[in-house]
Parts: sequence; structure tokens; C-alpha cells
Amino acid sequence: MRALEFAGRSRPVNVDKEQIDMSLFQRAHDILAAKTNKALDAAEKPDEMLDLSYEQMLDQITKVRQALVTIAASRKRIELQEQQLQHSVTHLQDQAQAALAQGREDLAREALTRKAAAQTQIDGMEPQHQQLTEEEQKMGQTLQVLQDRVNKFRTQKETLKAQYTAASAMTSVNESVAGISTTLGDSGAALQRAQDKIATMQSRAGALDELLQSGVLEDVGGDTDDIQKELDEAGASADVDSQLAAMKAQLGPGSAPQELPPGTS
Repeated sequence: MRALEFAGRSRPVNVDKEQIDMSLFQRAHDILAAKTNKALDAAEKPDEMLDLSYEQMLDQITKVRQALVTIAASRKRIELQEQQLQHSVTHLQDQAQAALAQGREDLAREALTRKAAAQTQIDGMEPQHQQLTEEEQKMGQTLQVLQDRVNKFRTQKETLKAQYTAASAMTSVNESVAGISTTLGDSGAALQRAQDKIATMQSRAGALDELLQSGVLEDVGGDTDDIQKELDEAGASADVDSQLAAMKAQLGPGSAPQELPPGTS
């Protein structure tokens, strides 16, 4: 009894587990289908799909034409059979009259019997002939409608393909322009940085030139300023010596040197 109760209780658990498994399987299937559709959409090309649809429509027209030919052939075959039977009916009628004219009523009866059988076959074929004729007409109308649709679709297909080609070309051009714009933007930034650097160097060179000309940076370089200082001192000493020699020449030889005033050293 407990075993039955336990079995009865455990059964719903198995059912729930099966439902969960089915739900997970369905969810995985839906996810896979969604990803597959997304991949197909990404790989799908409108011009190729249009050409494929056009080829499928042409295949349908071919099948309709084949069916139309089959129906027309069946109708024609029945018409030929009817013509042959009608020829037999006419011939048997002539034979019955000829036999009766010769006093052969038995042969005339046989001919009329065969004539009646042939006429019965003709009457039985007439509904089939009528049905095939109607089907042939309907199939011809269907073929005409499909042909009109295919012709219209072909025109639309070529228009859409042209639009797709133009859109693809425009997209490619826009992407190229976008790439060029990005490159130009990077080049513009590099050019601006180069201009800033050149301006900074020019400003620095101008400032150094002004400082050198004003003498603020004369002591830069060490030994060069000492040499210039000695040259300046030598020039001053030579000037003193020149002035002293001129004064001696004015005094003349033999002139006694005058005493210096008191306080002069």
C-alpha cells in the first residue's frame, strides 16, 4: 500500500521533470532558430534573393505549362476517339441501309446495333471532353495570370536590383568618406600639433636672440667672455700708451719733467 502511495506521489514529479525538459528544449530550439534567422538575414543579399524568387516563379510557370500540355493532349485524344467513333457511326449507318436494300435485314440489324454501341461511347466521352476543355481553359487563364505576374515581377526585380546596387555604391562611398574624414581629422590634429611645436620653437629662438643682443646672456659660454674682457683691457692700455707718446712728442727732447702738483700720485 505504501509502495503504491509512493509510486503515486513520485509520478507527478516525473511529469514535472518532463515538462521542464521539454520547456528547456523548446527554449533552446527557439534561441537556435532566432540565431539562425539572424545569420541568414545578415548573409542574405537582396539581388540574389530576387533572382532566386524569379527563377522559382519561372519553375512554377513551367509546371503549369506542362500540366496545360497534358490536359490539352488528353482532350485531343478524346476528340480523335470521338471522330473515329463518329466515322464508325456514319459507316455503320450506310452499311445498314445497304444491307436493308439487299433484303438482308439481319445484317442491317447488326450494323445498327454496332452503331448504337459506338454512339453510346461517343455520348460517354462527351462529359470527359467537356471537363477537360474547362480545365484547359482554367489552366490557360492561370498561366496567363502567372505570366503577367512574372513579367511585372521581372520589371520590379530589375528596378530593385538597380536601387540596391546604387544603395550599395552610395554606402561604400559614404564609408570611404567617413574613413577619409577620420584620417583627415587625425591628420589635422597632427598638423596642429606640429604647428604648435614650430611656433614654440620659433618663440624660443626669438627670445634667445633678443637676450643675446641685449647682453643678458653674455656670460654664457665662460672663456669667450674672459677673452673679450682682456681684449677690451688691451685696447684701453694701447690707447693710454698712444696718448702718452703724443704728449711726450709735444714736450720735445731735453725738456725737464715738471713736478706734479701736491697731492697727485
